[in-house]
Amino acid sequence: MTDPRTVRQEAEPLRFELMESQGSSKYLVYSKTEILFILRALQRKRSWVSVYFNQDNESLLTSILAVDEQGVTLDVGSDAQTNRKALASPKLVFVTSHERVKIQFSTTGLSEATHEGHPAFRTHLPQSLLRLQRREYYRLTATTAAPLRCLIPVRMEDGSERTLEANVVDISGAGVAVVVPPEGVHLAPGSRFENCRIDLPEAGTVTMTLEVRNMFEITLGSGSRMRRAGCQFLDMPGAMRSLIQRYITTVERERRARERGLG
Repeated sequence: MTDPRTVRQEAEPLRFELMESQGSSKYLVYSKTEILFILRALQRKRSWVSVYFNQDNESLLTSILAVDEQGVTLDVGSDAQTNRKALASPKLVFVTSHERVKIQFSTTGLSEATHEGHPAFRTHLPQSLLRLQRREYYRLTATTAAPLRCLIPVRMEDGSERTLEANVVDISGAGVAVVVPPEGVHLAPGSRFENCRIDLPEAGTVTMTLEVRNMFEITLGSGSRMRRAGCQFLDMPGAMRSLIQRYITTVERERRARERGLG
């Protein structure tokens, strides 16, 4: 069983392109065969899937356990109350990514199920699926095998300066998501931090100004809480952006080589 997390959004409404399909209709997939293919690829990778419900005010992190022509089986969350709310929700939006392509779909309900003797969720197969292949959504998810750290200089209330070391969740040429403990520095949406640094192994160091765009409180399966901040790069020089893209390309190439047994 995976280690799913429950997530509560604290600021800035989420943007779901599937709900705004006028500009994204060309990315929608309606073929049942293709939808099954994509969902089974997510299952094989055990990709994290964010499930939003309760008018997008709450969510949990899960993964796909099984896919068939009738529906999708998902892992349950670690918080019983959150699971009950998800089961009672009439509409759910699922957001994930596969090979740096954003995947999104919605269904009209969950039911209780079991998978290999463990509790699970079950939902019907979506009638359509958004596969957003635009370049700006390509993101590299950091792994424990190759962790990244973002050093963020912050000014404390007493006027002193401190460097916050945040774990990078994912990175793209447009921004970065980081995770920090809830105590100490609060990365509030709208706040900006200059001279932030990320060391990219075998690529170099990028320096940038970050603006916090949204903030989530995350409860891990162990019960401990963290904060996840989605940040945008401001006025980043082209050379720095190219460095990030080169790093992402290198990591992806090495990952694919390992999958083919060549790494």
